[in-house]
Amino acid sequence: MKPKSKILIIAGSDSSGGAGIQADIKTVTALGGYAMTAVTAITAQNTTGVKSVVSIKPEEVEKQIFFTCKDIKPDAIKIGMLHSKEIIISILKALKKIKTKKIILDPVMVAKGGSKLINDSAIMTLKNKMIGKVLLITPNIPEAEVLTDMKIQNIDDMINAGNKLLRYGVENILIKGGHTNSKLVKDVLINKKEVRIFKNRKVFTKNTHGTGCTLSSAIAMFLSCGKPLKKSCELGIKYVNQAIKLNLNYGRGHGPINHLISMNVKKKYL
Repeated sequence: MKPKSKILIIAGSDSSGGAGIQADIKTVTALGGYAMTAVTAITAQNTTGVKSVVSIKPEEVEKQIFFTCKDIKPDAIKIGMLHSKEIIISILKALKKIKTKKIILDPVMVAKGGSKLINDSAIMTLKNKMIGKVLLITPNIPEAEVLTDMKIQNIDDMINAGNKLLRYGVENILIKGGHTNSKLVKDVLINKKEVRIFKNRKVFTKNTHGTGCTLSSAIAMFLSCGKPLKKSCELGIKYVNQAIKLNLNYGRGHGPINHLISMNVKKKYL
């Protein structure tokens, strides 16, 4: 079977395979795409936490992006963990040469176990230079709180945070509501034209490692196949929910979700 589209993934490596570039590759492949990668950092981690994070040299990240895309042009780009200010600047330089419009940014800041994955100078650079250059950002509630310097406790706060992020030049924001204690998860898509709320019944499990990485890659995949942004978000959320429901129960901590079980989403919607 020929892949339906080509996705460039710019993200950090998760040695446990549940999140990061490993989860991204699994998602793109499960949904019928061809995954290319540029690794920004290497982590030593498992389901219980992160042991260490080592950044790749910024010039090497830029080379990975440029030389990959010079040969195989991506239909969409997913960006994940950006460990330092220098890495972000190198990626922006590379993206100028590629000119791909369908770029999804998942502003990964903290691992599921609570370990910080990005430094303060990188957060400021992300806010001031990166988020205005992409089509969609997909922060969870804690990440949106960091980006907006405000506390988010309910749906109105999520919408206000999204409107605040629009001032940084972002076209679209999908704030994920999985961190709330509600039985209903509400993910909010915000842009200058509308607010769309996606509601799904919450799956109560500790095995949600890599859900944010998976969602952003799924959205990138659906976008690359020609789906509108709103529909791509809806389908990406469906994909993740199925993967959570049929989780693998691996590891002693926050285990991974099941990317392969969710291949029926591809058959039904792509």
